Amino acid sequence: MSEGPARKTIPVDYRPAVIPKTLKMIQGGKMMNEHQQTKESQLPISPIKNKVGSIFIPVKDIEKSRSWYCRVLGLNEDDCTIMNGHLCPLPMEGTGIILDTMPKWGGDQPGGAPSIDIPAFMLMTEDLRGSLDYMKKIGVELVTEIEHDHWFVVKDPDGNKLMICRE
Repeated sequence: MSEGPARKTIPVDYRPAVIPKTLKMIQGGKMMNEHQQTKESQLPISPIKNKVGSIFIPVKDIEKSRSWYCRVLGLNEDDCTIMNGHLCPLPMEGTGIILDTMPKWGGDQPGGAPSIDIPAFMLMTEDLRGSLDYMKKIGVELVTEIEHDHWFVVKDPDGNKLMICRE
């Protein structure tokens, strides 16, 4: 008689990549993923889009901040209207930026609204080195130099940290 193929030894810590069907069965013979889908289908569909409209940046002096952001982003100040004495939407490609003294969120207090202490979003550039050199030339406070050949971080006049990232 010929012997069959040699059996492989299975390592003690082996876990199959595909879970056998018998282990997937739960609750009256339904598969786990079917049970999960049934459970999720009972929830209403969210009306909230996966789309960011605008990002608010807390500032203390709306006019000073408007000038700084316009200089950094190459915008004309006349195109950046201050609204209601505390808001300044910036004309951006894609997601908007709104400078705001945030009177409802602490901006009416002596210290003003708290600044963003971590880079919460990225401003894009095709010329990372040129962008860093430009920021240095106009006297922007640097938090980092270029990191991983991909990004650097600066502070605006209110201490908000902004990331400049290679596109």
